[in-house]
Order: sequence, then structure tokens, then C-alpha cells
Amino acid sequence: MESMTIGKIARFAEVGVETVRFYEREGLIAVPPRRESGYRQYPVETVSRIRFIKHAKELGFTLKEIKDLLSLQIDSEATCEDVRTRAECKIAAIESKIRTLRRMKAALKELTKACDGRSPVIECPILMALDLEE
Repeated sequence: MESMTIGKIARFAEVGVETVRFYEREGLIAVPPRRESGYRQYPVETVSRIRFIKHAKELGFTLKEIKDLLSLQIDSEATCEDVRTRAECKIAAIESKIRTLRRMKAALKELTKACDGRSPVIECPILMALDLEE
């Protein structure tokens, strides 16, 4: 079986060496045993695994969710529906965040409309609104 050093794994997966180590600590990739030289030799498949993690992160999955997806890959009873369900849950979470961000944007727009930009900072309606107790 072909193997690679941590530096090569990191280079091919386009991550830093510390990222590889972090994924090891988080249980996302296996920690290979040390060779007589003292260096760890990773299986080539580790590059694909790290790329999978990167792509999943880009889609908004947390490391816990990614670990769950990875475990589905080796679960002989898991189905594509199991993966789809997790993706649909992620879509719902993203839509919720979008709604929250839109509300935040609207509130900030209203605050900026109230500010003429010429008042002393002590009279700034934005700061005054942020200082209000509810």
C-alpha cells in the first residue's frame, strides 16, 4: 500500500499540516502508526477524506455533522435517504440563518436612516438604540 507523509497529505489536500493534525484529534481521519523512522505514513486515501471534509464544510456542515456523514459511509445499513435527510436539515438551518440575517439587515437599515451623520457621537441614534434596555 502506498503511503505519504503528513506534509504531502497536506499539500495534496490543499490544507495546512495543523489542519491534518486537527482532523486527527477530532477523529475525522485515522492516526497512522509511526514508522521506525518516527514519521507517520498516511494512506493515500487520506487526501480524499480531507477533500470530502473541506467540501462538506463549504456547504455549511459542522465537524460533528461531517463525522456523522462519514460514519454513514461505513454503515452497511445506511441509505441514501439517511444522507438526504441530513442535507435537508442543513438546508432548513441555512434558510433559518438567512431569515435571521435579513431581519438583522432590516433593523440596521432602519437605524442608519435615523442617523444624519452630523450629530455628535453622544447623540448618535444607532448607539442610543444599541444601548436601550429591553
